[in-house]
Amino acid sequence: MKEHIDDLKEFLTENYKYILAVIIPLITIILLIIGYLYSKKVENKVEMNKEVVSIKEEPKENIKSTIKVDIKGAVKKPGVYELEENCRVIDAVNKAGGLQKDADTNVLNLSKKLTDEMVIIVYTNSEIKEYKKERQETKYIEIEKECECPDTMNDACINKKIDDKITIKEKDSESKNTESEEIQQNQKISINNATLDELQTISGIGKSKAESIISYREENGSFKSIEDLLNVNGIGEALFEKIKDYITI
Repeated sequence: MKEHIDDLKEFLTENYKYILAVIIPLITIILLIIGYLYSKKVENKVEMNKEVVSIKEEPKENIKSTIKVDIKGAVKKPGVYELEENCRVIDAVNKAGGLQKDADTNVLNLSKKLTDEMVIIVYTNSEIKEYKKERQETKYIEIEKECECPDTMNDACINKKIDDKITIKEKDSESKNTESEEIQQNQKISINNATLDELQTISGIGKSKAESIISYREENGSFKSIEDLLNVNGIGEALFEKIKDYITI
C-alpha cells in the first residue's frame, strides 16, 4: 500500500505541470459554463416578470365601461339591460329581443347614444295613433319642449324645442278658452262630477281620455282620491304629474 502511495507521489511530482495544464483549463471551462447558464436563468426570469407585468396591464386597457338602461313597451323582452356606454338605442332594442310586430319607432331616435339610467319606451301603432288624436284635441300644452312621444320621460324620444306655451288647435268657443285659462290659474275640476266638456278643459285631457274617465267612474263608482286616476286606461304617471294640480275629487 505504501509503495502505491509513493508511486503516486512520484508520478504527481514528475507530471504536475502537465496535470495543471489540463485541470486549470477544464475548471475554467466548467466555471464559464456555470456562469453562462446562471446568466441565462436570470435573463429568462426577468423576461418572465416583464410578461407577467404586461399581462396584468393589458386588461386595464381593454376594460370597457358599461351602463344600464331600462327598456319598456313593444319589445319582446322588456327589462333593465347592461350595455357598453358607446352603444345606441337600437342596440338596447336588440338586447331586449327586438321589436314586437305592432311596434312604432317613428317617434324614437334609434341612433341616439345610450346614457346610464336611460329610460326607453317603444310604443305600439295604436298608442301613437291615439296620442296624435288627443294632441289635436288639446288646446294648450305648457312645456319647455314639444315631445313627439306620449311620455315625456322617454329618453329615446325625438324632441323639438318650442316656446313655453304653444297653441295646438283652437276649435272651442270663447267661453271654453276662458275656462281653460281659469284652470291654469288653479281652479280645480272635480273628476267625480265634471262633464265630458269640463274634463276636456284640463290641459292634456282630450275627448278619448275624458270618455275613459267617465266610463271608469260609471263602472267603479266615485274616485276615492286623485291618485285613482292612474287606474284609468291611457293616463300614465307623466300625464298625472302634469294635471294633478288642476283636479280634485
